[in-house]
Amino acid sequence: MEDLKIENIVASSSIGGELDLWEVHEALDDSEYDPDSFPGLIFKLEEPKTSLLLFSSGKVVCTGAVAVEEPQKSVEKVKKLLNENGVETADEVKAEIQNMVASYDLGAEFNLNSLAITLGLERIEYEPEQFPGLVYRFKDSPVVLLLFSSGEMVCTGSRNEEQLKESVEKIEDELDKAGLLS
Repeated sequence: MEDLKIENIVASSSIGGELDLWEVHEALDDSEYDPDSFPGLIFKLEEPKTSLLLFSSGKVVCTGAVAVEEPQKSVEKVKKLLNENGVETADEVKAEIQNMVASYDLGAEFNLNSLAITLGLERIEYEPEQFPGLVYRFKDSPVVLLLFSSGEMVCTGSRNEEQLKESVEKIEDELDKAGLLS
């Protein structure tokens, strides 16, 4: 399962109460804030390489992480930078993962029309004129799979690595039982 590659993690947090985003903009060098085009402030970190959206409510959204520990590190780093520049924040910040996106190669090519029938139309969305992949939804999991004829797959909707791994194992098992994996 080492071929399962996390591509993006989205996490949310709260950095405290109300924030004056103009004050935050002054405190964070290279931050972007244009309230006429977007209600939040955008701040990009080099390490870990993530982007954070800070809102006047104190809410923070972290995107771009590729390891589960990176959102927490990112939020803590922004908290520290704000505190060092006189902006008060909560004593503790906790980043909660909302969505993980990963890619995986199933190692076989597929005829998506046949695959849709094999996997059962009740859990499938496949409209090749609109999207070149097959959307597969599990009955008992928030994870959604996008399967492509090349055998590449995108997994989304997970909140942890275990859900991702279970989903890959389930789809591989179903495809293997149907004789579609070599």
